[in-house]
Amino acid sequence: DAIDAGDLRLIWDERLGKYAFAYADHRFPLRKEDYDEVADLTAVNTPARLRTLLERQNFRLAFWRDAAERINWRRFFDINELAALRIEDDGVFEIVHATVFRLYAEGLIDGVRVDHVDGLADPSAYCRKLRARLEALAMQRDDKSPAYIVVEKILAADESLPLDWEVDGTTGYDFMDQVSALQHAAPSADRFATLWSDLSGRAPDFASEEKVARHEILESAFASQLRATAAAFHEAAPDICQTDFSRALTVLLERFHAYRTYPHTPSAYFDAAYSEAKAVAPGPALDVIAGAIRGTIDASDAARRFNQLAAPVAAKAVEDTAFYRYGRLLSRNDVGFTPSSFGITPQHFLEKMRARPPHAMLATATHDHKRGADVRARLAALSEIPDIWEEEVRAWFDLNAPFRTDMIGRGDEYQLYQTLVGGWPLDVERVLAWREKSLREAKLQTSWAAPNADVEKAHADFIRAILAASHAFRPRLGAFVARLAPAGVLNGLVQTVLHYTAPGVPDLYQGTELWDLSLVDPDNRRPVDYAQRGQMLNTGTSLHDWQNGGAKLALIQCLLTLWKTTPEAFTAEAEPVAAPAGVFAFQRGPLLVAVPLHCARHCIETSKPLPPVRGVIAAAGAWRNGLDPAFPAVPSLECAQLFAHFPAAVLIR
Repeated sequence: DAIDAGDLRLIWDERLGKYAFAYADHRFPLRKEDYDEVADLTAVNTPARLRTLLERQNFRLAFWRDAAERINWRRFFDINELAALRIEDDGVFEIVHATVFRLYAEGLIDGVRVDHVDGLADPSAYCRKLRARLEALAMQRDDKSPAYIVVEKILAADESLPLDWEVDGTTGYDFMDQVSALQHAAPSADRFATLWSDLSGRAPDFASEEKVARHEILESAFASQLRATAAAFHEAAPDICQTDFSRALTVLLERFHAYRTYPHTPSAYFDAAYSEAKAVAPGPALDVIAGAIRGTIDASDAARRFNQLAAPVAAKAVEDTAFYRYGRLLSRNDVGFTPSSFGITPQHFLEKMRARPPHAMLATATHDHKRGADVRARLAALSEIPDIWEEEVRAWFDLNAPFRTDMIGRGDEYQLYQTLVGGWPLDVERVLAWREKSLREAKLQTSWAAPNADVEKAHADFIRAILAASHAFRPRLGAFVARLAPAGVLNGLVQTVLHYTAPGVPDLYQGTELWDLSLVDPDNRRPVDYAQRGQMLNTGTSLHDWQNGGAKLALIQCLLTLWKTTPEAFTAEAEPVAAPAGVFAFQRGPLLVAVPLHCARHCIETSKPLPPVRGVIAAAGAWRNGLDPAFPAVPSLECAQLFAHFPAAVLIR
């Protein structure tokens, strides 16, 4: 139709310097072998000639909505414009890394951050090859210290980074998950799940949402890649039909709660998925897949395809779909998080700290986060006050009922209220941008591929109505956030202290020196006002300026100063320190860190971000305050004194 209508033509593209088929802004290059035939573009641009030329190209043009079914090459996730590369090929490896290697050899960069490492054929082999090449190039540098290499690896609960990768660690999403979980009150998990299910009508558990989302994503975005993977297994075991392999792969991947497996590395997550799949859909196809993954059957190509399918399915189904459908408490839905884990104990957090590679990156905010660090910190405080929160949010549902239409799902409305509480104050346009993206990512009523304008307008109208200055909801929301804010501030400052004192390398995401109340991208990629931050530093900030974020900025400045003046503390291992209930403490050589946990009710009652804890921390020695020069002396490790002026203690011996 496009050819007959004259919308698809062959042109000489001056910018590209080549012949290309042009359709609107799209350009599809003509293969060089056909150049001699197309000098006369007028003669070529007839329907018959164009069809003949197109038949000879290295591609076949098709309707874009058919991509998931018809595409026969791997993409980055489901993005047609980003073709996956065979980085395991030595030639491809060298070409792709040429600029990185040059910059490293010249001393202009000191390391690399490898994104989406799980999409590679063999992440371990790639990381070792990268390490070897950078080590060889280090000989050309004045500073011959090893290159710093971190990988963006989403670790499942209790999954560890494989030791044979020879990298310094992950990019820190695991820490972001753990420090957030530490601040959630685990005993409230069931009550929040019940509230979510009652309000939304959806499943109370995350696993149910994940399973459905995985099935849908496999059938839609990755249908072609699923078929290719099944074909690879069929080639390895031709007595079993390809359709059986497709079914077995679907049943297995629906239940696989990790990103992928790795050659010669046992996977408890794969074993669990296989056992569950075997119980509901036994058959030889499933056994062949398991044999290939475990290495007992010679089918390495099929195993590779399985893993290169499993990783993008996990990303798109879990983080980019189920996270937007499940709303028990949104602070537990973020990149690298385990939503089914509501909270963890201080002992668990300490174990994770001690197990982490010493130079792994630590993140609390990233370009990919769903909610900023201090949004999560504020929402975490809700986990401590389920009774207050439920009463308030049910009142909001009643208050805003006149503006609700059948197109407004109650689950979506509940997620909206959480977002408003976490990020307030928010202007309407930011809320609308978040709402549109969250609805499209959920893919229930609208999506990026098939936007539903009526649904999106209904939600936009609802948001504008409830946030109107004339409506009672807006001041009531503001009053509730004002009550909750001190608890969020305490959590945010505690999170910052742990970010800079836990073993690892803290990564300060742009603009998060002050309160990070950002939402999902593009909101978290807005320009940063560095002039404001510089002015605050120049005029002086105080640990007590918590309303404008000055306390966080001053805290980061103090902690980075400690990194400079007491470097031995930040190479020591973290050791447990006995502390009263409600306090988490650990020691790293001459550094003692103590932070309060779960103080929301007290903060709400007092309107101050200070904890109520009493008791003595058991750590011998003479200590001085590493944070506040106004209170340098530490007469005792009595919590009432340590936390009298600031909700965290960082002491130096």
